[in-house]
Amino acid sequence: MITSRGTRRWIVPKGWPVDGQTPAETAAMEAWEEAGVRGRSDGRCLGIYSYSKDTEEAGEFPCLGMIFPVEVTAIADDYPEAGQRERVWVSRKKAARMVDEPELARILLDFDPRA
Repeated sequence: MITSRGTRRWIVPKGWPVDGQTPAETAAMEAWEEAGVRGRSDGRCLGIYSYSKDTEEAGEFPCLGMIFPVEVTAIADDYPEAGQRERVWVSRKKAARMVDEPELARILLDFDPRA
């Protein structure tokens, strides 16, 4: 789990659309930039949830987030957003309690890393 830079609420890395990359590749890239996690996604979407994004430029607007699992191969202490976010490893149950969005909580609870 990581905190957002603005509101400091607990979230998971998910990424934005990037030309030339699949959503799963973008999620893996964001996992590195935001949480210092290196890994690969198999491309399977675990679920989609809605949330509000607050930006300085556009204010608050609705978004849909697609959640992709990333198999972690390495964890770094030095990564692009290291000083801007908190990072914590927790169980799926605890992660679900930490997020504000009920749909995301359900995705986290239903995730089975062995599948």
